[in-house]
Amino acid sequence: MKPIKKINASICACKNGKAYIACCQPYHGGLPAPTAVILMRSRYSAYVLELKQYILDTWHPDTRPDTLNQHEDADMKWLGLDIKSFESISTEKSTVEFIARYKVGGNKAERLHEVSQFIFTDRWYYLSGKTP
Repeated sequence: MKPIKKINASICACKNGKAYIACCQPYHGGLPAPTAVILMRSRYSAYVLELKQYILDTWHPDTRPDTLNQHEDADMKWLGLDIKSFESISTEKSTVEFIARYKVGGNKAERLHEVSQFIFTDRWYYLSGKTP
């Protein structure tokens, strides 16, 4: 895991324009995300920072895998996050459409385009996602 301490003053990986310490770090430290969009951003940052436990902890227990099927290549680099849309379906359900770009080694950059479903129980959780 990359040391979080060294990136506190850096711009957050979620590209919100804020410093990490004022953006996703509080959620990575245990504060529940107040909205599905903020949870989406904090999960993306967690992928960048390799915070696998946070990713699992914010995944709804009904759909959460036992382990992450995350690419284990040390040469994987996340390049950016673009939130395309957000829909609040009810007080307990929301969707977030996003595009996350990444590159593995010297290969061509790839993109993950997903419409993610989020659910609120005791806090917001990622439930599932599908390609639009």
